Amino acid sequence: MRKLLLFAFLVFTNYSLLAQTKPAPKDNGYNPNSLRPIHKHDQLFKRTLWVRMDCREKMNKSFHAKNHELARVILDGVKAGLIRPYMNDSLITRMDEQTFIERLTIPEGAPELSAEEKALGFKPEDLLTGGGDAWEDDEDDKEKAKVPTNRFYLPQDMYIFEIKMDLIFDKKRSRMYRDIQAITIIIPAERNPAKGIDMPIATFSFKELARDVFEENEQAIWYNFENPAAHMNLLHAFDLNLFNGRIVKMENGDDLYIDTMYGNNQRAALIASEQIKYDLVEFEALLWEY
Repeated sequence: MRKLLLFAFLVFTNYSLLAQTKPAPKDNGYNPNSLRPIHKHDQLFKRTLWVRMDCREKMNKSFHAKNHELARVILDGVKAGLIRPYMNDSLITRMDEQTFIERLTIPEGAPELSAEEKALGFKPEDLLTGGGDAWEDDEDDKEKAKVPTNRFYLPQDMYIFEIKMDLIFDKKRSRMYRDIQAITIIIPAERNPAKGIDMPIATFSFKELARDVFEENEQAIWYNFENPAAHMNLLHAFDLNLFNGRIVKMENGDDLYIDTMYGNNQRAALIASEQIKYDLVEFEALLWEY
């Protein structure tokens, strides 16, 4: 009897030690940043792409209609406390309110805005008194954030967006999916004469935008210039891939943009970008022949 009790005690002790040293559970195989995640075991093919969308192009103008600009819709969501930006498209570090307002500030020396532009402008100072709890993670954030006395970029200035997406072939459904991960608002170089380069303002999770900003929002529309009775929600427009963009980066070991790979040779980079696009289309079309 004594030996039996000793054996039971040793078994219980070993089981307790194993339970304490058990490694943390692994992820469930789904990307938490995906709006409609696909399990990694069902992904026969995957590429991460970064696409630059210029809303001045005819195909993209529907994302930049007056008073319905994509940038305005997103900024209004921040103002209302529905969403909070990230520092970059890794979607790990949130941006604090002070940094966000500073990035919206036009550098000194930029040309003056017209009265009409000022009247249509977005006022970042409203973020400090807006509703919602998007900034609640930083208790002292509102005290630290001081509204600059400078001027601010307008939604009309924000017509460049960088879209990060995963191109995934789902072997279970036998089709290719474009899984948008993040959207970055960029101030183009021509609107940023002080620095003369494209400047990212903030990055937003597409999943959060779709769920908290686009869905059931009457202002978040893809404007149909040909038939005003056929406007659609921005979420549906992105789902239908109704935008045109140039591939500026495809995932690579050195994490380099295509422009950098070709020594800032714009012509060579443009040709390489188009070649990548055609190769991906051909790969999808001929996939079942392999």
